Amino acid sequence: MVSIEKDKLTWPTLAELMIPSEKVAHVQIGNPLEHALLVLVKSGYSAVPVLDPTYKFQGVISKTKILEETLGIEEFELNRLSEIQVNEIMDADVPCLQPGNHMIDALHKLIDYPFVCVTNEDGEFDGIITRRSILKQYSKHYHEILKYHE
Repeated sequence: MVSIEKDKLTWPTLAELMIPSEKVAHVQIGNPLEHALLVLVKSGYSAVPVLDPTYKFQGVISKTKILEETLGIEEFELNRLSEIQVNEIMDADVPCLQPGNHMIDALHKLIDYPFVCVTNEDGEFDGIITRRSILKQYSKHYHEILKYHE
C-alpha cells in the first residue's frame, strides 16, 4: 500500500502487489499450441506465461500469436495446432521485473503490456503484476492524498 509520512511517499514492492504464481494460468515450453489455446480459452486470458520444466520464465504465448500461426490463405488450419510447440511461436522478448522492484517500475512496463511477469534472481517465475493492481494502488493513493491535504 502507498503510505504517506510527512510529505514522503512510500511505494509498495511488487512482492506486495503481485498475483502469486500458484494462482496464474501458464503453459510449458514444450506444450503443443492445442494445449496452450485450451488454457487461454478456459482461463479467459488473452496471454499467459510460458515456463520451462524447472519453472523458469521463458516468454508469453497469446491467442493472437496462435491464431496468426494457424491462419492459412483461405481458412484456419486448426490441424496445425497439435504439430507446433509453444516455444516455436511464443514471444520471448517481454519485460520482467523482480519482487523487490517498486510499483512505479511496473507502471512504466504496463503502459505497453496488460501484465508483467515477476521472476526471482534465478529467473524462476514468481507471479504477475497487472494493470488492474497498479490502478487500484493509484486509486488508493489518490484518496489518501485528498484526506492528507484536507
